[in-house]
Amino acid sequence: MRILVVGSGGREHALGWGLDCSGAALYFTPGNAGTAAIGKNVPIAADNVTALTAFARQESIGLTVVGPEVPLVKGVANAFAEARLPIVGPSAEAAEIEGSKAFAKAFMARRGIPTATFAVFSRSEYDNAWAHIEEQGVPIVIKASGLAAGKGAIVCATLDEARTALDRILRSQDFGEAGAEVVIEECMTGEEASVLAFTDGEDYVCLSPAQDHKRIGEGDIGPNTGGMGAYAPAPLVDAPLLQRVRTDIIEPALEGLASEGRIYRGCLYAGIMVTESGPKVVEFNCRLGDPEAQVVIPLLDVDTAELMLAVAERRLGNLRVEMSGSAAACVVLASHGYPGAYQKGCVITGLESAGDAALVFHAGTGLDDAERLITSGGRVLGVTGLGLSLQPALDQAYAAADLIHFDGVTMRRDIGQKGLVRLAS
Repeated sequence: MRILVVGSGGREHALGWGLDCSGAALYFTPGNAGTAAIGKNVPIAADNVTALTAFARQESIGLTVVGPEVPLVKGVANAFAEARLPIVGPSAEAAEIEGSKAFAKAFMARRGIPTATFAVFSRSEYDNAWAHIEEQGVPIVIKASGLAAGKGAIVCATLDEARTALDRILRSQDFGEAGAEVVIEECMTGEEASVLAFTDGEDYVCLSPAQDHKRIGEGDIGPNTGGMGAYAPAPLVDAPLLQRVRTDIIEPALEGLASEGRIYRGCLYAGIMVTESGPKVVEFNCRLGDPEAQVVIPLLDVDTAELMLAVAERRLGNLRVEMSGSAAACVVLASHGYPGAYQKGCVITGLESAGDAALVFHAGTGLDDAERLITSGGRVLGVTGLGLSLQPALDQAYAAADLIHFDGVTMRRDIGQKGLVRLAS
């Protein structure tokens, strides 16, 4: 069988790594230097729905798995369904749960899904938005409603910070059309976790709960990034809490989407805050998280291709899906300056030794004219360690990460520490 993976990051390399065990011929659009080693990269942009559909039809692709959110929001699953091409990914109507935070909050409100209190304002309502912030007080969270590559949520500790955030989104339009609307939320307190569930529209299975590290700096300081590391399973989400997430969040979300005619066959990502009153939704994503994919996929105790086919073919209820019982930890190596401006084209060394010690998933990598591996993005590599428990998984990941070098390499040294503290308590 021929399988197409849409995207170019660490999540897509991790998906390809899992799918590679099936013996299928793998294609990546557009892929990266790591995916080129396990399949064929095809120079089609991930959000070019027309070209992706034509390629899948021309090459008789038997299964397509979509990594990033943009092509899903643009309707790639709708186009593939119309062409009768099997695909893992929700329809554009269902993907709106990530594509519009304003929609997602209204959806949660009408479905009784626990989340932060909120208000929505358009660009023409700047004065009303500011009045609302002054009335609510700080801390407060201000979000661009549309897709902003994981960087559109700003936690404001002071009114000055809130004014700056509001100006960036509504006046300076730093997030473009993603900031046509702004969502202003109460600042929830607690600890965050990620619960990912694959669904075929009727049945669903939860993967190992994970914990991401969104801030650039150790101790969770600095601006948000796409994610600087992750680990799974997260001790925070024990069996009783996971059951509550399933009944209070995952199931009403899937039932609500179905009842509204929003076809969902793919991964529903629930970013939750564990508060004193229970789990509440921070955000929904319409796809696998990144870097969470780099820890949950290696823990799957089922053939990845069979799982994806079961989702696409609506027979997930007939498949036994379990996790391995081990632990995984991913450390992201980023370019200096990320998530702001950063240099590209830095030569990467030490990868062969690191790959012998752990799993290394490529994200922002490429090849120069001399066929040397170089940096081409903000998040460059994800190094994933595996172990019987969290500590050996972290030890393996960091030992391998320390073997890799490029100019300005940046990593957090505190990935998984919250989990270790909780395990020791």
